[in-house]
Amino acid sequence: MQDQAGSDVKFELAASPDEVRFLVQNRLEILRVFRGLAHRRELVSAFFNAGNELLLTSVLDVDSDQNMVILDYSSNDALNKRILSSERIIFATTLDSVKVQFISTHIDTVVYEGNQAFRIQVPNQVLRLQRRECYRLTTPIVSPVKCTIPTAEGMTVEVMLFDISAGGVGISMSHGEDAVFENGAVYPGCRIELPKIGVVEATLRIQNTFEVTLKNGHKSLRSGCQFVDLRPAMQSLIQRYILKLERERIANAPGH
Repeated sequence: MQDQAGSDVKFELAASPDEVRFLVQNRLEILRVFRGLAHRRELVSAFFNAGNELLLTSVLDVDSDQNMVILDYSSNDALNKRILSSERIIFATTLDSVKVQFISTHIDTVVYEGNQAFRIQVPNQVLRLQRRECYRLTTPIVSPVKCTIPTAEGMTVEVMLFDISAGGVGISMSHGEDAVFENGAVYPGCRIELPKIGVVEATLRIQNTFEVTLKNGHKSLRSGCQFVDLRPAMQSLIQRYILKLERERIANAPGH
């Protein structure tokens, strides 16, 4: 295998000096992260082909002696072939509600416990964003994210998202809808339209509701919502959208 990129790799999420400090470069700590991912069998999104393609996998094992991470093989043969020819793969996942990202510049196959699997070298650094605000991203105003919520009264209410994460969303609504969204209420059948990504179908639980005053002086109600038993396919769409937002944010940052 080729050498894994080291400290010269530019992590897409380390967009500022404040975020760079979340890069983990201690080998023992990196191995601990991968062992935790293997133990939990956390879903891992592998983005390749300049982020235009996605393969879902998970960490099966980490071999510290061989300096290898073993990843689950996909059932999609076409995706498997394309990712094996990719020169840059961005892996994104979560561990203990903390966002984890790492990069590989080479991937190949290996037989693991009698089955085909992927293999990469243990990366020299891992980005582990430990602050809640780092992985709950504000959604853009120019291309707003809309969410439709069916109510118990048989109505459908459309709201806007003001932030999004793998665990939930923040929604914004006008006055008069506060009687609809009560704290603790659960709303199945919600649809979140992620621009250029797809539609997330989810059940939302209202965690809290609060009032904010906008720059124009108008008041708005906002609610923090938690996903309930979100399906892996829907998690994948959200991760793709978050990565898209982060790439756009970095591309538009001064001096980029």
